[in-house]
Amino acid sequence: MPCKRFHVVENAVRFSFMTGTEWWRTAVIYQIYPRSFADANGDGMGDLAGITGRLPALRDLGIDAIWLSPFYTSPQHDAGYDVADYCDVDPIFGSLADFDTLVRTAHELAIRVIVDLVPNHSSSDHPWFQAALAAPEGSAERAHYIFREGKGEMGELPPNNWESVFGGNAWTRVTNPDGTPGQWYLHLFDTTQPDFDWDNEWVRAQFRGVLRFWLDRGADGFRVDVAHGMIKAAGLPDYTAPVEGGSMGGASVLEPGIIAEWAETAPYWAQGGVHEIYRDWRLVLDEYPGQRILAAEAWVDPLRRVAEWVRPDEMHQAFNFAYLETPWSGPALRRVVDDSLEAFSAVGAPSTWVLSNHDVVRHASRLALTAENLQGHGIGPKTAGLPDPVVGLQRARAATALMLALPGSSYLYQGEELGLPEVIDLPDASREDPTWFRTNGERYGRDGCRVPLPWEGSAPSYGFGPTSASWLPQPAGWGALARDAQDGVAGSTLELYKLALRLRREHALGLGSVEWRGGFGDEVVHFRNGGVVVVANTGTEPIELPAGELLLDSEPIAGRTLPGDTTAWLRA
Repeated sequence: MPCKRFHVVENAVRFSFMTGTEWWRTAVIYQIYPRSFADANGDGMGDLAGITGRLPALRDLGIDAIWLSPFYTSPQHDAGYDVADYCDVDPIFGSLADFDTLVRTAHELAIRVIVDLVPNHSSSDHPWFQAALAAPEGSAERAHYIFREGKGEMGELPPNNWESVFGGNAWTRVTNPDGTPGQWYLHLFDTTQPDFDWDNEWVRAQFRGVLRFWLDRGADGFRVDVAHGMIKAAGLPDYTAPVEGGSMGGASVLEPGIIAEWAETAPYWAQGGVHEIYRDWRLVLDEYPGQRILAAEAWVDPLRRVAEWVRPDEMHQAFNFAYLETPWSGPALRRVVDDSLEAFSAVGAPSTWVLSNHDVVRHASRLALTAENLQGHGIGPKTAGLPDPVVGLQRARAATALMLALPGSSYLYQGEELGLPEVIDLPDASREDPTWFRTNGERYGRDGCRVPLPWEGSAPSYGFGPTSASWLPQPAGWGALARDAQDGVAGSTLELYKLALRLRREHALGLGSVEWRGGFGDEVVHFRNGGVVVVANTGTEPIELPAGELLLDSEPIAGRTLPGDTTAWLRA
């Protein structure tokens, strides 16, 4: 059942903004989590029409592209990352016509549209998997997924000891039509997300069709979920992860050093065969005008290995999770910037920079957490050492000002421009992340960073939709953080983002380079990028700024004194 190709009329003529050379090298890309961005019909769930209606606000913010988390047909066991139809829109988000309208409107506003692609696994509701369950062992249908015989006298034990990213066993046993126990299938994530067998050419052909389906409709590229997965080591050998139930799939941020150990050894991550897939996909994208791109979610370390995903004939970008995981520390930040620029430039690719996304604790809270409380499984009421919201926001503003001054491409997560913190006190009964359920509430999961956005402080659901409904409860007090409460207000986090993005464009910082400067202690990050000097004070002691006109300050500066947890841009 391949995707039926359909060429949208507007695609016959690409827009003038598409003609820029390698736009993705310097782009600021804004992630939209459709469930939580804007609700047009009042059912409490964000939708494509809601996104379209709010696109002018993103144009005013100054971003270059949006990345849409999954909106495909799905039973929503994992918020759409369990796809039941790769070539249609789930009714809760709208229709294909709504998608076409969104793309057309975005292009009219000179905003590109990146679609999330989930190729490691499908939903267990997908017709392909249902056909596999109905087919006998050894059939072509079963070969589209990873089915194996169990161990033990009666096959009662799973084929190996792999654990799911979400906790628990990575294998589920099926029941035969006659009621007897059958084979086991692999799911590195939830039970409802069976892994494809990417050694199967039929699977590869289906996904070429998926790519073309969305490219035909005007998509400007794809963010690829779990881009370090898909290929598993031959024989599926046993493996015990360094941290029980850890991530590497985007479900969490791990302890320092764990990524390197896991990515280098795990038989289900970062296998060499994944690169053949992306070389094949790159050929498909290169058939289309307008420089369509591939961006990898590859939880791999060290950075030199991440760079393997963005070699000239593979993907265009890879998320820099090493940067996201770096603590608010001068020495650590200088080191990761150097390592990033060295690793990506070695293969002719731009570095990317990111501080928040839909899988991690928002950086307005995370940067005020201690290392021992940053286990990456979300935070909640019982988390020890909860973050100070004032410290967290100040560091987040300073960290963003530093990030947006770096050369390359930056990613923003919806709501960070409002300074939104992680929502910590969600009621247990409201939680939806499978991590919460598969660990019996031991890990809070990712719901706290996915709460619907506040647009208007005095409106129902803070303007998220026309009614008071929202699929996750919004905290009291978010009215002060709403977009309309910050728009045009000097010193607000929204205005800080607008200014930083405008200056970034005016000074072509995305095309620049980092020239390190000294003169301060270890806790101060000091560099020049083109015509802008950046000084970020990650310590507690104030310093005197060097000479130069002040262009931007993440917190109000008295005279020439830069306090701790503050970043300033100066005209060189």
